[in-house]
Amino acid sequence: MLCSRKMILLAVVSITIYYSTMKIFKDLFVHKCPTPILLNCGLGHDVKSFNRMFDENPYDNYNSSRKTNILILATPRSGSSFVGQLFNQHSDVFYLFEPLYHVQTTLIPHLSPSRYAVERRVMLGASRDLLRSLYNCDLYFLESYIKPQPANHTTDKLFRRGASKALCSMPVCDAFSPSDSNIEERDCVRKCGSLNFIFASESCQKKHHVAIKTVRIPEVNDLKALIEDPRLNLKVIQVVRDPRGILSSRIETFLDTYHLWRIWRDKGRKPPKLDFIKLKTMCDDFLNSVSTGLSQLPWLRGRYMLVRYEDLARNPLQKTKEVYTFLGLSMEKSVVDWIQNNTRGNNDMSAKLKYGMMRDSPANAESWRLKLSYEMVNYTQTVCKHILDELGYKAVNSPEELKNMSLSLTKHKTFITFL
Repeated sequence: MLCSRKMILLAVVSITIYYSTMKIFKDLFVHKCPTPILLNCGLGHDVKSFNRMFDENPYDNYNSSRKTNILILATPRSGSSFVGQLFNQHSDVFYLFEPLYHVQTTLIPHLSPSRYAVERRVMLGASRDLLRSLYNCDLYFLESYIKPQPANHTTDKLFRRGASKALCSMPVCDAFSPSDSNIEERDCVRKCGSLNFIFASESCQKKHHVAIKTVRIPEVNDLKALIEDPRLNLKVIQVVRDPRGILSSRIETFLDTYHLWRIWRDKGRKPPKLDFIKLKTMCDDFLNSVSTGLSQLPWLRGRYMLVRYEDLARNPLQKTKEVYTFLGLSMEKSVVDWIQNNTRGNNDMSAKLKYGMMRDSPANAESWRLKLSYEMVNYTQTVCKHILDELGYKAVNSPEELKNMSLSLTKHKTFITFL
């Protein structure tokens, strides 16, 4: 009899704890969601969806997940914006351009070399949390990092909002008709007005795929927790480029942080206080990430693909087909048309294109060779020797070899995707 009473008491306590826990979780998500219908929040459209999450085995349907999430992993000036556009043109992809920009500018407005390791950990932790929410179409989580704080879930401060077609079309923006296939970024910002996160989240939920481009995650290793999460169904496309080409592009683009490099390029003399830490860090991150990505670790099976910018420049249509096949996406006509309209032409025409790359021409991707001196190139390939070898980029041994554009510095190399 005493044993039976203890069992009954234990059962009552267990049930009480269970329902108390469920109430806490429900209250948490209801308060997290700014709309009464629990707009996604990673859980569905209503409270019944939330309840079903606890009634069913959450691992039953992961292989048939509604969404395939895509992360374009890159470093600044490596061609990732072009790769992002390959997904932005797809009618069933919700594409976001550099949402982690807001995390960086809020948490680490001024990156200090002496505190790089600490700030990197802080940035990564917040970035992973934000990515998880965005892939669940919970765009409200992004509001915490936008300054000034959005009012009524509305802002005009989202970084490069116009780079996303989904944020420039219905239901987010009604300024353009569905037939407007080539909306310029500046026109989107000018005509669409402020961004409403409620409408943006609705648009995200209607798509079968979410793609995010970022240059603010150093290595694929930093994404392990997200890749291993079966609920996200995340696949990573890592875009790499010859570090010498990246350096040349950064000198042109980042006027403040690379001003000493620009002095070296323009004056022909290496400044005594030249900071090579950024260059070394980039190549070390490349090497660590690529080595991990190609090592066939179980958690990366079917989740990682390496794409060289130079290969994409040679044959953008074929390479895009390979990427789409890996992701399980169909090649829509809109994607093919965009590639043909943005990569064809002679040198003069290519220079005028927003994403100008001469199709079937490795020379265009190696135009940095005409801008950098042999001394700068030799210095760079010495610092980055290991990643150059790993990725199949040839070193040059003389000024004449550097300027001989008939000789490609990109070896033919196949990177086998672990499936």
